[in-house]
Amino acid sequence: MSAPLQIAPPTVDPTSFGKVAVLFGGDSAEREISIMSGTGVLKALQSQGVDAHAFDPSERPLEDLRKEGFTRCFIALHGRGGEDGTVQRELEWLQLPYTGSGVKASSQAMDKDVTKLMWRYKGVPTPGWRVVKSAAECEEAFDYLECAAIIVKPAREGSSIGLTKVTDRSQCAAAYTLAAQHDEEVMCEEFIDGDETTCPVLEVNGEPVALPVIRIAAPDGNYDYQNKYFTDDTKYHCPSGLSADEEENIQRLVVKSFKALGCRGWARVDVMIDKVTREPSLLEINTAPGMTSHSLVPMSARVAGLSYEQLCVHLLTTAALDREIPGMYEAMSAGQRSD
Repeated sequence: MSAPLQIAPPTVDPTSFGKVAVLFGGDSAEREISIMSGTGVLKALQSQGVDAHAFDPSERPLEDLRKEGFTRCFIALHGRGGEDGTVQRELEWLQLPYTGSGVKASSQAMDKDVTKLMWRYKGVPTPGWRVVKSAAECEEAFDYLECAAIIVKPAREGSSIGLTKVTDRSQCAAAYTLAAQHDEEVMCEEFIDGDETTCPVLEVNGEPVALPVIRIAAPDGNYDYQNKYFTDDTKYHCPSGLSADEEENIQRLVVKSFKALGCRGWARVDVMIDKVTREPSLLEINTAPGMTSHSLVPMSARVAGLSYEQLCVHLLTTAALDREIPGMYEAMSAGQRSD
């Protein structure tokens, strides 16, 4: 059995980051969680001597970042507007390096249908699915997938928002209605009965590295929004207790899935292990994972040798742009002023 992964804490002068904006809040369905994540990140960075400040894009224009002299951004926004390439595109225009994936990868990862199509193309195992736009199509998908249960959820949301486990065709209409409140595209996905796990990926020296796998044991197997963030009933096992072969296989697959979408910086991939075959299936990837007291990336990072504060600083060192063009912002600003 290989030795547990250990990541060296970052050795960097905190003043080298300049003035850092921690972006959190926003106006997505995950605003509450984003505020919890961002508050934690802000305090952690400040405790390490970083000149970090809170910035809520729902309350102020991002253009203020440049006006106020910010030089780097830590994205702690979750859901639409913050995790789907929208804010990343604006930061590219402002030429302000930011944490996490770029515009294209963020957009692709937020759309579960696109993610799964790309994974299938790259040979990454993922449960069967169909995207539907009506309750009738949801019922058809239940029949088409031919499994004991399906998961019905918005195709472009996170944190288990709008998610329902359906075990009977008669439940499809209500499940579709709930999911459709959050997205016009609804995904019906084969339910995999078995161990629920998640595995973070962290960029280290420019290469993605899988952190220790976390095995999740939620009450009655129901890892919903409440059990994710607001109770202590869910149990997290890290080390996972899986066999070395199973853990290493999951880690290999999540790195492959990360690369398949062109992600960078960090992410967290949710994985189910079939209780009969023990084969893993990847569900989705989160390119701006939670950083709350209940969040899983910090938990896994601690096992790999990084404290919460060290993890935040490490992530800040990975802040980048899709394409850095010298003088682009200044040229655009001058053009706008001349109009």
